[in-house]
Order: sequence, then C-alpha cells, then structure tokens
Amino acid sequence: MQIRIGFEIHQQLATKRKLFCNCPTDYRDAPPNSNVCPICTGMPGAKPLPPNRKAVEAAIEIGLILGCQVITDKEIYILRKHYDYPDLPSGYQRTSQPIAVNGSLEGVRIREVHLEEDPGQYNPERGVVDFNRSGIPLVEIVTEPDITSPEQARNFLKALCRTLEYTGKVRPEAGGAVRADVNISLEGGGRVEIKNINSIHGAYRALKFEIMRQKTLLERGEQVKRETRAYLEGQMITVPMRKKEWEEDYRYIPDPDLYPLLIDQPTVDRIKSSMPEPPHLRCQRLVREFNIPQHVAEVIVSEKALADMYEETAKQVNPQLAAKWFRTKLKKVLNYMRLLAEEVPFSTQQLIQLLKMVEGGEVTPEQGELILRRLAESPKDPRELAKEMGFQLLAPSQLIEIVDQVINENPAAVKDYKSGKKEALHFLVGQIMRRARMRADPREISRLLIEKIATSEF
Repeated sequence: MQIRIGFEIHQQLATKRKLFCNCPTDYRDAPPNSNVCPICTGMPGAKPLPPNRKAVEAAIEIGLILGCQVITDKEIYILRKHYDYPDLPSGYQRTSQPIAVNGSLEGVRIREVHLEEDPGQYNPERGVVDFNRSGIPLVEIVTEPDITSPEQARNFLKALCRTLEYTGKVRPEAGGAVRADVNISLEGGGRVEIKNINSIHGAYRALKFEIMRQKTLLERGEQVKRETRAYLEGQMITVPMRKKEWEEDYRYIPDPDLYPLLIDQPTVDRIKSSMPEPPHLRCQRLVREFNIPQHVAEVIVSEKALADMYEETAKQVNPQLAAKWFRTKLKKVLNYMRLLAEEVPFSTQQLIQLLKMVEGGEVTPEQGELILRRLAESPKDPRELAKEMGFQLLAPSQLIEIVDQVINENPAAVKDYKSGKKEALHFLVGQIMRRARMRADPREISRLLIEKIATSEF
C-alpha cells in the first residue's frame, strides 16, 4: 500500500526584533505580554513596519542551503491568511509568497521556503493568551509528499534540523525539538494533516499510529476522511481536530499595508558567498580529504562546531586518530556532560595537545580519555593534568628493565605462554603494569613481552 508523507516545518528565526515591529523576541524569559506593541497585538489602526531585513535574508540563506532557487526580480507579496483562533488577535496571519522553490534534501523535494509571523501562545485550560511570541519571524519549509515511511521521515527531520543549525539563522531548540505539521495519505484514502507535533520523535510516533489507523479503516472498507487531527503526545495517538481546510478557506489576500518584497540577484550572490557549507556536502568532503569512514564523518558533521573543531585538529594530528577520538571519546564526554560542541570549556589547541601526547606515546589512549574528562571539567594544560593525575609513562629503558625482571621471575608463566596458553601473557602484563604503577601502555607491554619471550631460554 503506497504511503505519501509531506511536511510543513516551522522554525523561528534568530533575530533580535519581530518581523513587522521593533518588539524584542526574547519571549521565553520575559513576563507574559511584556514584549508587545499595537502592531504585534493587532490593535485597530496599527500599521506594520517593513519586513525585518535580517529575517528576509535568513530565509534566503535557508533556501540556498536546501538547494532551492531564490525568486529574484519578481514581486513577492505578503499575504493575509485568515483564520479565527485566540492566539491570532488580528484574525489573520501574515505570510509571504514563496521566497525560494524547488530544492531537495535527503532525496526529498523541497517545494518552497517562505516567511510568516508566529502567533501568540494560547493556554486553552486557563483561557489566557501570551502575545510575547506573536510576530516573531518564522521560516516555513514545505516538502513534496516524497516520504514513504516513518523511518524516512525521522531521518529527513534529523538532516533538516542539522542543516538549519549550520546556518546559525534559526533559534536553538532543545535536542530533537521541531514544530511541524504532517500531511499523510494512504492509497485510496483522503489526505490527513496532523498538528501539535513538537519533536522528531513525536513525528515518528504520530506517523506510526496514523498509518496503522488509516490501514485499519481501509481494510474494513471504510473511508479515510480528509481532516485535520491533533497529536496527543502523552497518549501517542491522533484525534480529530476539525475538517481539513482548503486553500480557499483561508481567503488569502495581499496585505494592503505592506509593499511586496523584491529580491535582486546581487543580494542572493552576497548571501551565497558567505553561507556555510551544507553538512551533507561537508560530510562527503571530509571522507574524501581525510580518508575517514562515512559513518564517522556523519557523526563529526552532526554539529557545525564539532566539524570546525575536527578540521582544525586534523591539520596538526593524524586525521584518522582525530576522527576516532571525535566519534567515540569526545562525543562520550559531551553526552555525559550534556554539552554541545560549541559549549566545551577547553580550546581546540588544548585538545590538539592532548592528542599529540597520545600520538607520541606520552600517555595511553585510556589515560588520554581520563585527561579529556578532566579537561572538560577544568580546562588547563593537558601535560599539567597528566602530571597531577600521575600519568607520566616510564621511559623505554625503564619499561624494558621491568619486562626483563618479570620474565626472569616467572619462568613457569613464560613456559605456559610458549606452550599455547594465551592467558599466561595476560598474567605477565598484569605483573608488569603493577610494578610500573600503571605508567605504561598495555599494548606496548604485550609487544615487548612477545618479542622478549621469543628469544628467551625458558
């Protein structure tokens, strides 16, 4: 049975003022209804200011990084989208015509990218509205219905959030947060829109339930109605919300108080010249330039700051060693401390110095990981940390002397190893590590032991 899924994704743009007025956008920390004015609360006679230029340029950059064609030298009208809801004081939402069209990401076509203003926050249980959020610029990304499974939908949303994060033009959200409407239809059924989706995981669960619900109806010979449904995250189900609107229901008209946008090619060229490399292209380049596996590169480009740190590190340290550390040990420390790469307290140069110590045999990889953890808690010179933690390795001559002593003192274990008992080698390594007070690399000890035992008289 054919499944068709499309998204309408909304992300707040990281601007200091709202889209059509000068009110600040820090609505999360402000007292309710404090960052408002007659414009963003829809007071009679209030006229909007021209659209926030930074918001318009952010939408252009997002369109470009998604491979879209920006609409240039053509009037782009700001429309009034009419609907009646308590969080919309004017009775309409201002939304632009497409700013960019015909892009793609992860094999999913992007139909359009446009701007609109965020509504307020309505609390239906208390019957109150906070208009601090009203008028904050949103970018809306509309896909074609190219997605065919909840798993593909989840992967697409992850890739999209990562791509938007690279631009630095959207507001940072908690991990996995996304505001999306999902359109889904099964072969032989009507198109259903699901609202109230606020996370990637929520989108996945909503789709799993909705596919099962629609399949059950169709198998019974019942009709899947065209409607809008709400996703109840706590129960992981969708419930009827209202009859699905048609475009005509919104009564779109150009806003008579606003001139249309006109984007020229030099503006697009300027934005394109300074925009970051998209993460999927950066991933391919890292694989090609540094000869690292695809799955490792995908982890590295998961955060722009992490990829930036890796590229700087790989210029001074073996790229394969650095990649292994970034994918495993560094990510483990970041996850444990609940830090983003851009929030790490140590410098890239301190990390480079630590990796050089590992690369040069000054500390073992295990000791290096412990130093990295301490580095994330109290950044300082890695060599000083190694001294404080007692992680200075013995000189080669000192280690060889201990190896010789242990071999001479344990002839039975040496004979056991020579007769094929591999566990005897582990015993000898343990003896050496104890005598070296853990200031030696077990791998180097094993190498020296095998080499020495091969020429011993036992």
